[in-house]
Amino acid sequence: MRDNVHSLFLEATRNVFQLMLDLSDISDRSAENFPSDEGLGISIGIEGDLTGEVIYRFPNDTSLSMVNIMSGMEVDSVDDFVVSAISEIANIISGNVLTMLAENDLKCDIQPPVPSKPDENGGYELQTIKCISTTVGDVCLEIRLNAA
Repeated sequence: MRDNVHSLFLEATRNVFQLMLDLSDISDRSAENFPSDEGLGISIGIEGDLTGEVIYRFPNDTSLSMVNIMSGMEVDSVDDFVVSAISEIANIISGNVLTMLAENDLKCDIQPPVPSKPDENGGYELQTIKCISTTVGDVCLEIRLNAA
């Protein structure tokens, strides 16, 4: 299940970045040296046949570059507008993944995006971190799921 879920998130991220941001040079990479202490952390809760959350981590410069592309405006600081836009990207990626899971008979729903918080539980059957490199910066996905 680990490889399948991870590959679905990678595929959905590539599709959304291509469609919304016109980014096609996307590759996965190790989470080593990812700047986890700065930037936006957006959590999308998952309920149903799988429960848990996916945390998307966007360094500030990556967030700003993505929002500049999406909006066509020059945005130079992370504000509510940037947080909302990045949250929507995470929401769309997650929704696409759940559609793919439904095609494999796994029914899940997503919760609205919220700022991520430290993991108090830590006990997940599937817990993986993978980063994605793009021409505008890196994004890290932390998948934390249990089968219901």
